Amino acid sequence: MTEGAGRVAVVTGGNRGIGLELVRQLAVDGFVAILGSRDPGKGQAAATPLRSEGLDVEARQLDVADDASVSGFAAGLDRLDVLVNNAAIHYDTWESGVDADLGVAREAFETNVLGAWRMTQACLPALRGSASARVVNVSSGAGQLSDMGGGAPAYRVTKTALNALTRILANELRSDGILVNAVCPGWVATDMGGPGGRPVAAGAASVMWAVRLPDDGPTGGFFRDGRRLDW
Repeated sequence: MTEGAGRVAVVTGGNRGIGLELVRQLAVDGFVAILGSRDPGKGQAAATPLRSEGLDVEARQLDVADDASVSGFAAGLDRLDVLVNNAAIHYDTWESGVDADLGVAREAFETNVLGAWRMTQACLPALRGSASARVVNVSSGAGQLSDMGGGAPAYRVTKTALNALTRILANELRSDGILVNAVCPGWVATDMGGPGGRPVAAGAASVMWAVRLPDDGPTGGFFRDGRRLDW
């Protein structure tokens, strides 16, 4: 029997890049993998090849920046074992903190931080029904305060905030047995990461490590490839 047999997982921003590869790896592990996509057409197009391989993948419309979309999505979940908050926007390498477009920063916060926050809140009833629930926030080394530099201010600050949210939720959900961790997939060759990064499969595998943690595994941590990172 595969590791996730009979379990249900949701991946936000699942129609491309790391998100799509996470959906594939989860389904290969035996999960019913729900691919959340802001554009339903793109979601269905991404899911179709995976289903043709015999993988149990379902595409559903989901805009993590929209309260009604998130509420409707969560209401359609009978059960949930794994939530991967992967959706993110605005890797703003062209900006600096001193003259950043705060409209870009606001949009980034709405998806990168509040999106993960509202998804977790909305999915909590379903997650609490699982015997081994996991919440994995896809973060980035760009959000490490221990190595913070200039540039990409909206992206950096939102990933730092996502790490803080991870700590808060992990502490508050510990008594429910829900493990909450932040994971950096590394520099990955995606539309956002650009060329030169490592393969998408390797980045997704870094995230899958947190999905596969045993019930007595760590919670409230920040990891890459299973190794703890400084905040």
